[in-house]
Amino acid sequence: MDLGFSDGVAVVTGGANGIGWACASGFAGEGARVAIWDLAAEVEDAAAALGREFGESALGLRADVSDFAALQAAVQETEAELGPIVHLVHAAAIGSGKFGFPFTNLAPSDWPRVLEVNVMGMVNVAHAVAPGLISRKRGTLVFVASVAGQIGSQTDPPYSASKAANINFAQCLAKDLAPSGIRVNVVCPGMVRTRLNERIWQAWSEQQPPEKRRSFEEWGGEKVRAMAPLGRWQEPEEVADMVLFLSSSRAAQVTGQTINVDGGQVMHW
Repeated sequence: MDLGFSDGVAVVTGGANGIGWACASGFAGEGARVAIWDLAAEVEDAAAALGREFGESALGLRADVSDFAALQAAVQETEAELGPIVHLVHAAAIGSGKFGFPFTNLAPSDWPRVLEVNVMGMVNVAHAVAPGLISRKRGTLVFVASVAGQIGSQTDPPYSASKAANINFAQCLAKDLAPSGIRVNVVCPGMVRTRLNERIWQAWSEQQPPEKRRSFEEWGGEKVRAMAPLGRWQEPEEVADMVLFLSSSRAAQVTGQTINVDGGQVMHW
């Protein structure tokens, strides 16, 4: 299926690994020129790997989404190197690094950095990229949130609250940008094997007595079977498939939507 990306540039924040990497690979595989913005040291290597595998131009830039000036510079460098940005996928996010059940396991001081990256990072990315899209009256924005933003997950309250904010702000963006022909949607993964989930498991495990500890696979397997009707982890590529669809002309009438890729974990009756 040709998704119509061969004439455009796609930016993926947090694209050096996990869901972001799967999205970057998906765009490159469909012929897009891809820019990865990530704080990870391996971001340039990730972009080079895309170029080798798919034969398309790719760019890796170290960028902190909490730094608006850095994102403005990233827009300029990306467009100078690859051309005008058409698609944005914002997958960069962090958790508190602690197991937040009950919420008193965390201190108020555990919240600001999560909100700075996950909420203000989204705001910064939108402000950096949207003016160009508006001027060209073309483009898509897809934000990777989480089912935690819909169900008030107690695992990590700062992360959960930040993802709820992502969903709400995306709806504001969708309304504001629709007159310019720009579509904005949110994809919410459930349980995906990513570094962030491994850090949650590690924080949980450290609080358990030895006899209650589980390996990451045991802990995750038990949790996903209990919570998701389909009974298995979601893979990064499965989330990326939805992101690419929403970014494509196949979803030309889809905007302001929050779509779960969660194995049925969250069902709205």
